[in-house]
Amino acid sequence: MDKMKLGVVMDPIESINFKKDSTLSMMLEAQKRGHELFYMKPQSLFIDSGISYAETSCVKVKNDPQDWYSLEKERIIKLSELNVILMRQDPPFNSAYIYNTYVLEMAVREGVYVSNNPQSLRDCNEKVYATEFPQCCTKHLVSSNQTQLKKFVSEYKDTVVKPLDGMGGTSIFRLKLQDPNLNVIMETITNNYKQKVMIQEYIPEISEGDKRILIVKGKPMAAAIARIPAQGELRGNLAAGGTAVAKTLSERDQWICDQVAPSLVEKGLDLVGLDVIGDYLTEINVTSPTCFREYQELCGIDVAEIFIKHIEETIS
Repeated sequence: MDKMKLGVVMDPIESINFKKDSTLSMMLEAQKRGHELFYMKPQSLFIDSGISYAETSCVKVKNDPQDWYSLEKERIIKLSELNVILMRQDPPFNSAYIYNTYVLEMAVREGVYVSNNPQSLRDCNEKVYATEFPQCCTKHLVSSNQTQLKKFVSEYKDTVVKPLDGMGGTSIFRLKLQDPNLNVIMETITNNYKQKVMIQEYIPEISEGDKRILIVKGKPMAAAIARIPAQGELRGNLAAGGTAVAKTLSERDQWICDQVAPSLVEKGLDLVGLDVIGDYLTEINVTSPTCFREYQELCGIDVAEIFIKHIEETIS
């Protein structure tokens, strides 16, 4: 296809983890296919008199752990000069993130293809979105109510509680009925019962790994990356010290993907990472899903190539 002008909204490129960064994998693949890359920091997006702009730099990337990028001089462009923008800003999903989706939504109205769809990034909280598929999930509750939360722990005895805006396994607690710290953990994570959290029945299969299944345009990869928790650790997240291993998709994994996929396609969520523990969907990651490198190294699946091909086909 013709050369695309492809903008990438991402956190500082100089600070990425070269070995792990999925956005860099996308950029390397897009550049290999002849597309022109424009680097944009999250704070560089703005609206001026009803038109979306960004301070941006043309960027060249290299598969070199010592020297992976070079930037041209920064300049201001209209976002409508680009064909595609990849929104790869990492969580936290806070007000700054939300305001950037407004700028990107304006770019969509101006004719730019933005992936993932900015409205859906706002609509689909990664914890709460999973609850739209209760047939796929373990027992769960989203609430800030003290009585409801304690009743849940009392009923299910062994639970996991997490903030709705966390990432990388931060602030996740396993709570048992007899835990002497039950009250203080509840008070802390809910900000004294003012902020909603998700509490789920504990899934013992976490010891076998928290499976990440990447889905592109509603189609799952042919394998999962299981993130095995470190000894004595609850969380499998690689950011929390988990170890990645390849796993084939079970029938249940495929069924979960089939349940979720139509909604993903309808919402313009081109790239999503499902988190599955045992037989249960726990999260639907829509903001900057990762594990491209692990899929390549452990499964021989080039997700970056699959994803960039999808983008090409979408706008051609």
